[in-house]
Amino acid sequence: MELFPADAYQAALAARFDAVAAPLRAWVPEGRLEHIGSSAVPGAVSKGDLDLCLIVPAAAHADTVACLQAQGYVEQQDTLRTPELCMLIAPAALPEHAVQVVAAGSEFEDFLQFRDALLADPELVHQYNAIKRAHASSGEAAYRAAKSDFIARVLQGQATPPLA
Repeated sequence: MELFPADAYQAALAARFDAVAAPLRAWVPEGRLEHIGSSAVPGAVSKGDLDLCLIVPAAAHADTVACLQAQGYVEQQDTLRTPELCMLIAPAALPEHAVQVVAAGSEFEDFLQFRDALLADPELVHQYNAIKRAHASSGEAAYRAAKSDFIARVLQGQATPPLA
C-alpha cells in the first residue's frame, strides 16, 4: 500500500473535512464532530483517507446511524460494530470520507485520546510513521495489526519499544 507524506495530502484533507463537516453538523446537531486519524496529525504519513469521529449521546447512537444512512452513508462491513460504534462510508455524492459514530462516554472515544496523544508528542508521531512504513508492504491485515498494537500501547500509556 502507498503511504503519503503529510505535505502531500494534509492540506487537501483539511479542506475536505471543512466541506463535509457542515452537512454532518446540520444532520446531527447534537453531535460533536472531530477530525481524527493521521490526516488530523501534523507530520503523520497516511494512505490519504479522511476519518471523522461523530460523538453523540448514547441514547441517540442508533438514530444517528439511521439518519446518516438515510443521507446515503453505508455501514462498513469488515470492521468492529457495536451498539456504541458504527463506521459509515460517505455516499458517492459527497467527498470521500469515513465517519466513526461513537456513543459518548464509551470506550470508543479513544479515537480522540490517540489523536491527542500524537498531537502532544512528536516522537510518537515519528514512531507511528515508522511502524506504518515498516508494515505497508506486509498486507492489510499485518498493517492493521501493527497499527492496532501501537495504538493500544499508546492508550495504555506504555512506552513504545524502539524499532529494529
